[in-house]
Amino acid sequence: MHIEFRHLRTIKAIHDCGGLARAADQLNITQSALSHQIKGLEDQAGVELFVRRSKPMKLSPAGLRLLRLAEQILPQVESMQAEFASLRDGETGRMHIAIECHACFEWLFPVLEEFRKAWGDVDVDIRPGLAFDAMPALIREEVDLVVSSDPEDIPGVEFFELFDYDAVFVASRTHELSKKPFVEAEDFLGQTLITYPVEKTRLDVFSQLLIPAGVEPAQVRQAELTAVILLLVASNRGVAVLPDWVVREVKYNSDYVTRPLTKDGIKRRLYAAIRSEDAEKPFMKELIKLAKIEARKLQSA
Repeated sequence: MHIEFRHLRTIKAIHDCGGLARAADQLNITQSALSHQIKGLEDQAGVELFVRRSKPMKLSPAGLRLLRLAEQILPQVESMQAEFASLRDGETGRMHIAIECHACFEWLFPVLEEFRKAWGDVDVDIRPGLAFDAMPALIREEVDLVVSSDPEDIPGVEFFELFDYDAVFVASRTHELSKKPFVEAEDFLGQTLITYPVEKTRLDVFSQLLIPAGVEPAQVRQAELTAVILLLVASNRGVAVLPDWVVREVKYNSDYVTRPLTKDGIKRRLYAAIRSEDAEKPFMKELIKLAKIEARKLQSA
């Protein structure tokens, strides 16, 4: 027996309406087409599905069995169709985010909290992109958005500007380098540099300053949290290089100072990398908008 969704809808419509005419109107088909459909279904089943001599038209015992099936299946089908429509319209979906900027966790959390209020049906997850190759993962659809400061020319991937920042030198007020108007690569010789626990090539101080100059600090000490880095710096246990907005946001105490890196400073830009096919999804656009709003707050703090 070949039962289609339209058969189940027909059985339920006739039961709910109590007759062929009103059921045909509800289903938006002719009464003749509805009668033909019922006859074909009864031929398949080998039994009558309706007691035709009754008014209103009633289901036979076999028809009632089919009605129970319709009442179980049709709500699930309608729910699935609603989910598919939401996915198609960009109202629901998945947004797994990889972050190549360690300090960006502190910036992103307020963004996601605001996003969650309006887009609660979007599955959001954060993966530290420093622990794996984020861009290949984006292409393989293992993640859906990558926060990065290194845009690449990758087919099928678009980079959206988020905000600019300055990488700044941070030292204790009593540190010898705090007296300089700006700090250069050679100043890091003999210093203990405190960084996030990531590869050197992913740190602005190395990729933009020390590696090109061929300079290596005396020691590299790592700390997971920005507040801990600033605590160590304030107590003169080393120096650090951080995004300017991070230093302003944490506001640990006033025992450290910031100085530009080189006379002209080192400016960087953060991007959101998204697969081109996802770029027009409403919730993707909303996240980027909220990210830019939060960035302006940080920059004006």
